[in-house]
Amino acid sequence: MGILDGKRILVTGVLTDASIAFHVARIAQQEGATVVLTGFGRLTLVQRIAQRLPHPPPVLELDVTDAGQLASLADRVSEHTGGLDGVVHSIGNAPQSALGGNFLQTEWPDVAATLHASTYSLKALAMAALPLMGAGGAIVGMDFDARVAWPGYDWMGVAKAGLESCARYLARDLGPRGIRVNLMAAGPLRTMAAKSIPGFDSFQDLWEQRAPLGWNLSDPEPAARACVALLSDWFPATTGEIVHVDGGVH
Repeated sequence: MGILDGKRILVTGVLTDASIAFHVARIAQQEGATVVLTGFGRLTLVQRIAQRLPHPPPVLELDVTDAGQLASLADRVSEHTGGLDGVVHSIGNAPQSALGGNFLQTEWPDVAATLHASTYSLKALAMAALPLMGAGGAIVGMDFDARVAWPGYDWMGVAKAGLESCARYLARDLGPRGIRVNLMAAGPLRTMAAKSIPGFDSFQDLWEQRAPLGWNLSDPEPAARACVALLSDWFPATTGEIVHVDGGVH
């Protein structure tokens, strides 16, 4: 038996097989879970990547900024599973004007788009999935330590700080329903999202110098394992927490 045996998990944010979300889905299946994926924009690409998982799962379209798609999510997921035991929020997006040292010049519409897709979407996804979730359920989001101002990260850093706060408020309000909400803060990884951050390569030197356990920018497995652990029953009394998986740099 795996630690997710019999669990039903919704995983968002799978775009390539290098993404943390892909490896969460893979390990979740290996640990006994039934997985449903969502994709946005390039749905055929997500469907193709899904074929690389041990058990190719269904792929549903989901734009977390689209109220209609959120409203129909529970019905669409229920066509494949009777309910949900876990939800993985691996969603973040920012216009290029909100990154790369442009912090002082970024206009509100681009800031608003960043916060909507990267921060508010955690609450929106949680509420969309809530009709399918019961006591013992878990929501896990992807974070990047927002305690400091990273070079080039700019408004995405602000969005991640908001995500951390949003997770705490969700933990407060969903706790009475028996639902846990936690974040996993990974070190930098060479994912599709990372490629969109100007100056991302500067993180490599920092992590090589400061990670006491070392850090491999090409290995999403440690981060994915932490997410799967948080989805499992092995953290029954942990909520509102940020679990750092960064080689110890934090």
